Amino acid sequence: MKYLIFSFWFIIIHTSAYTIAGALALKFSRDLYEEQKRLIDYVRNMSDESDKRYVEKWFIPAQIVRGLLLSIVLYPILGLLGEVSFVARFLFLSSLMFVYTDVGSAIPFPHNIEGLVYMKPKYLKRKAMGKLYLEMIIYSIFFGLLTSWFLF
Repeated sequence: MKYLIFSFWFIIIHTSAYTIAGALALKFSRDLYEEQKRLIDYVRNMSDESDKRYVEKWFIPAQIVRGLLLSIVLYPILGLLGEVSFVARFLFLSSLMFVYTDVGSAIPFPHNIEGLVYMKPKYLKRKAMGKLYLEMIIYSIFFGLLTSWFLF
């Protein structure tokens, strides 16, 4: 039962942190997602109504699945996480999200290791990298704070 409760709250926190980080980042990164000449034009165009409706339909279900999978991976170390200090938990969980879900991801994106190796130079724009990193830093910090505080 403790694992189900952990996963439930983990999903809530992940989805909230991801949504808030995305909303904040969109304030300064519309050129990634909404303009005709987007910096990363291989993702859905949020100024196109069809693309926007698709994302709106699948955003929450996708984050629920992601949150569940991410929470399950932590099951073996839940006891240990509960025993360490708030600061250690925060640093671990924030870093885990930043490194494993972003920088170290095996899916090429303009600001991660795989992207630097496999993507065409036209997609490796410094402006896009900075905006993507900022969004993930906001998410990682917010997620780390919330999980460290409320889940343990």
